[in-house]
Amino acid sequence: MALRSGFVCILGRPNAGKSTLLNALVGEKLAIVTRKPQTTRNRVQGIINLRKRGARPAAQIVLIDTPGVHKPDSALGRKMMVEVREALEGCNLVLLIVDVTQKFPEADTFVLDMAKQAGTPVFLLLNKIDRIRKDELLPIIERYRTLFDFREVIPISALRREGLDLLMDKLVEALPEGPRYFQGDEVTDQPARFMAAEIIREQVLLATGEEVPYATTVIIEGFEEKPKLTRISATIYCERSGQKAILIGRGGQMLKRIGTKARLEIESMLQTKVFLELFIKVREGWRNSREFVDDLDWRRQLERIARNQ
Repeated sequence: MALRSGFVCILGRPNAGKSTLLNALVGEKLAIVTRKPQTTRNRVQGIINLRKRGARPAAQIVLIDTPGVHKPDSALGRKMMVEVREALEGCNLVLLIVDVTQKFPEADTFVLDMAKQAGTPVFLLLNKIDRIRKDELLPIIERYRTLFDFREVIPISALRREGLDLLMDKLVEALPEGPRYFQGDEVTDQPARFMAAEIIREQVLLATGEEVPYATTVIIEGFEEKPKLTRISATIYCERSGQKAILIGRGGQMLKRIGTKARLEIESMLQTKVFLELFIKVREGWRNSREFVDDLDWRRQLERIARNQ
């Protein structure tokens, strides 16, 4: 039986559970997850290799997690929406994930329109079913079925892994026969330095409140891997001196807390000791600087590193 393979785009509004789903299906933490909207800013690929099981053929599924769909009001927001549209181009299947605990808002219609325009089959994933009563689910399904002819409608809880086995079987069934796009045991196309930057940013998101998380980004300035130690230097950018003061904290305690938690998680990811050095810089209005936002793309960063070597 021939291998089935393809690219599957995960689409949804902020906080619908896209990154949680990606991590659950791949079985590893590839995308950072917080309760704050717009946590995901770049598309993240996760690679699943499945062996033949019974009547189910072997498959390679390339999942693409995307930023939450929203109406952008900054260069950063516009770049995030470009990431979404680029992920939809050339994909074989769209997973439209919605949060069933939220009342049907107008924004869901906008996301659905994007899914329709992809021109591929669409699975509707009704996420967070563990947080509603069973009798509330059927009316939600019926409402969505009036809006579009979904290939599948699957209730799930990405956090509790409910419905994911069924989803996996349906994914394989829907994908075409094709080549293996990634070899070996790769689970993502992301470089380790980008994942390290995201882990640091996740700790900033978790540690700070109000406007600070949205006004910060992280750039890895140095990433030196040795057999027993990886040295990483990173800069946390914010937009105002007041935000910098919050990130540093009294006596440097906030920055130390962020650094310690990030270092431990990076060590777990790399399976080696890590020396992590963090700096904080103020760059006013960076979210509205197209040039700066474009430079945050890890693909562009790798090109620049290659040129300088």
